[in-house]
Amino acid sequence: MTNTDNFFKVGTIVNTHGIRGEVKIMAITDFAEERFQKGASLFIDTKQGHVPVTVKSSRLHKNAWLVLFDGVSNINEIEKYKGDDVYVEGNSRPELGDDEYYYDEIIDSEVVDLSGNHIGIVKEIMTTGANDVWIVKREGQPDALIPLIDDVVKEINVDDKLITIDVLEGLLD
Repeated sequence: MTNTDNFFKVGTIVNTHGIRGEVKIMAITDFAEERFQKGASLFIDTKQGHVPVTVKSSRLHKNAWLVLFDGVSNINEIEKYKGDDVYVEGNSRPELGDDEYYYDEIIDSEVVDLSGNHIGIVKEIMTTGANDVWIVKREGQPDALIPLIDDVVKEINVDDKLITIDVLEGLLD
């Protein structure tokens, strides 16, 4: 794996699809349609380094993206990338509005209550229909599920990776 400082993960190649060289990508981005649109530049992170690729075509299929890259015409050319992560370069990320965050800005953030008491660390984000739910790893206790709603999440400081929540009754039970 190479240095990914200025790169941001947008998905993982989980399998190949058919014999024409399409790959199945599980996306971890809110901008999947933009990331995998025709002409988009991506990087496959391999043990040998970043391999630049350009999207030739893509389509959503059963909650995954089927993507064909320029210059790939059969499964043998792409199979070696199975399990590799797909990145975009940092400067190609769009600016977000207020109260919008990239997953990597939230993951590994410390979660505290209104009094500043440590609750845990955000280890994963689950996307549901209504709102995202943060999975917070707690020491010696089961993970906490924190819904991203205004009644619970009071402050997000991405620079300090610190999130303050109001622990409503039953939230951490």
